[in-house]
Amino acid sequence: MMQTTRFSRLLRHGALAALVGLAGTAALAQGHPGRGPGPGPEGLPMFGHMGRMLNEVGATDAQRSQIKAIFEQARKDLATTHSAERELHKQEMALFTAPTIDPIAIENLRVQTSANHEVVSKRMSQAMIDAANVLTPDQRAKLAAQMSKMQAERGARAPK
Repeated sequence: MMQTTRFSRLLRHGALAALVGLAGTAALAQGHPGRGPGPGPEGLPMFGHMGRMLNEVGATDAQRSQIKAIFEQARKDLATTHSAERELHKQEMALFTAPTIDPIAIENLRVQTSANHEVVSKRMSQAMIDAANVLTPDQRAKLAAQMSKMQAERGARAPK
């Protein structure tokens, strides 16, 4: 009994971690234009990959639509944050290429950048929770298994 409870909890946490990893990848792709793959079949960056994963767990069209809408809203909510991130990066480059390095200005910029990342992290965490709630426990478990398999395959290909 205790073993089953522990396994169930581990499975739930693993499924949530898989969804977090998958959505986190989507967030990164959305937040950095020019890097990574372009829009997937559903029109959102990385949603093609997410779409394939959702197919593999047997997500219904309704679930796919809900999850797409969740991440589209998160992308819209974070549009100004991504613009701010680009501006902070420009400021960073200016500070590091200036004739004189200003440690106080660099530290202030680091604090701003950190706060910006926290906003993105918090919003994407909420989107991932919302998306996880759209899937059934069985689908989340299948997703976790897929992500574990992908991580194992990547680990086997990683340079040593």
